[in-house]
Amino acid sequence: MHVLMNNLFSGGSVSNLNSVLLARYHFFPEVKKAGMTVLPKLAMLTSSHSHYSIQKAAAVLGIGTDNVLLVKCDERGKMIPAELESGIVTAKAKGLVPFYVNATAGTTVYGAFDPLDDVANICDRHGLWMHVDAAWGGGLLMSKRHCAKLNGIDRASSVTWNPHKMMGVPLQCSAFLVRKKGILQECNQLRAAYLFQPDKHYDVSYDTGDKTIQCGRHVDVFKFWLMWKAKGSEGFESQINRCLDNAEYLYDKLEGRADFKLLFKSKPEHSNVCFWYLPQSVRSMPAGLERNNKLHTVAPKIKAKMMEEGQTMIGYQPLEDKVNFFRCVFSNPATQREDVDFLLDEIVRLGSDL
Repeated sequence: MHVLMNNLFSGGSVSNLNSVLLARYHFFPEVKKAGMTVLPKLAMLTSSHSHYSIQKAAAVLGIGTDNVLLVKCDERGKMIPAELESGIVTAKAKGLVPFYVNATAGTTVYGAFDPLDDVANICDRHGLWMHVDAAWGGGLLMSKRHCAKLNGIDRASSVTWNPHKMMGVPLQCSAFLVRKKGILQECNQLRAAYLFQPDKHYDVSYDTGDKTIQCGRHVDVFKFWLMWKAKGSEGFESQINRCLDNAEYLYDKLEGRADFKLLFKSKPEHSNVCFWYLPQSVRSMPAGLERNNKLHTVAPKIKAKMMEEGQTMIGYQPLEDKVNFFRCVFSNPATQREDVDFLLDEIVRLGSDL
């Protein structure tokens, strides 16, 4: 992706909101002045595992969450290209006007990477804006070992990337990158004369304020710049590799144990590892609804005990047809293998009598 415009926003949700805002302006620039009445009935497409901020952006911008079409994913949480193609064709047949596709590079729960080249081919064929939400997975571009997981991101119309996630930059710091030159300014500027005088004594291209919805903002770029100067690209690469190494270590530990069950047989793509803890009472039950109902209560009860004791904590959730499972995400490179071992020991200690 040859980036011609960029900005830093207050979080990935705001960056994703801007991607929808720019996509709509790109196809329907008249909306800026005339408003929603000049628009056809628009449709957006995103995977069923994408971040909720995509639907929130549709709500905020008046497109409506009913017009966000969720594309089916495979068992690993990756968007299925054939389903995307079908969704676009079906939307057009219903009189909707698809204009925007969001692909995810590093989904929130599974850490999955959508097939970006395949998505780009479909967007090119239908003339759609392709956004890549790489808020979580974008940091892998710093790693020579893992960057291929984002092949095709260079073809995106826009990209969200959060240095405050995998790269450890203090909250909040979200980069928004756009291919089309000048569109951030065209979409957002209102030329407030008390701020954005064209005859300043310096290069006004450095005035980023008229490229955003916001006016007053934190100088988020400074902390990112300072960390990059201190760590260098190799330092960031090392810490990202360490996080993914920890995820693989946890996966390997769980794979051979009878009291844990992984959601997937293959190694994690990102630093997300999803699994169930199976106390003896669950293991002794036959497969079926009763067993699933019992298993559904295990993770919440263990999490409650963790919070009461304050030694360690881990998140859990259900997803689609899967009952509550633990979701362990590594983003702190200081985490040691001993910490991973301790986590598993604590889960067993707190849950063995359930």
